[in-house]
Amino acid sequence: MQLRRLAMFAEWDDKSALERFLADDDLGRQLDGGWHVRLQYLRRYGEVAALAGLPVQAGRSDPEEPIVAVTLARLKVLELPRFLKWGRPVERLVAGHPGTTFATAAVRPPHTFSTFTIWRSVREMTDMVHGRSAVPQAHTHTVAMAEQHRRDFHHESAFMRFRPLSEHGTWEGRTLLP
Repeated sequence: MQLRRLAMFAEWDDKSALERFLADDDLGRQLDGGWHVRLQYLRRYGEVAALAGLPVQAGRSDPEEPIVAVTLARLKVLELPRFLKWGRPVERLVAGHPGTTFATAAVRPPHTFSTFTIWRSVREMTDMVHGRSAVPQAHTHTVAMAEQHRRDFHHESAFMRFRPLSEHGTWEGRTLLP
C-alpha cells in the first residue's frame, strides 16, 4: 500500500488542454512534478458505464510495439475472496513477467480498482494473456479468466489498451517506457 501516492487517469480534449491543466490548476501544478505517460487509446474489452462513449476499437497496434494495459473494474464485494484467490497469482505473473516494464494497481474504496501495466510489446502481453509465455505458471491468467467467465467477480469491468506516446518525469528515479 502506498497511501501517499495518487493515481489519476484522465482524458483531455487536446494537448493544450492538458498543458493548461498542468500549468494553471492547483492539482495540475502538484501533479506536474510527478511521473506521467501520455497515451493513445486503441481498444477495450468489456464495459464500464463511466466510459460508455469509448469506442470498442479506435486503432490498431503492431505486435512488436510497446503497449500500456489498463484495467478498470467495480468488484462485487462478496466476490472479494474468490477474486483474491484467482487474482493474486495473476498479479505475481504480471509483475514478474520479463515483458513487463512496470506494473501497479490503484484502489478507490470500497470496490473500484484499476491496474496499469507497461509492456515491451503487444505480443508479450497477449502471449501472457493467453498462457503462451515461456515462464513458470504461464497458464495462470487463462485459468483466472475462465473462473471470471464462470462467475464474474465484477459488476462491470473494462480492459483497455493504449499506445504510449511520451513519458514525463521519472518513477523512483527511472523512466519506464521501453
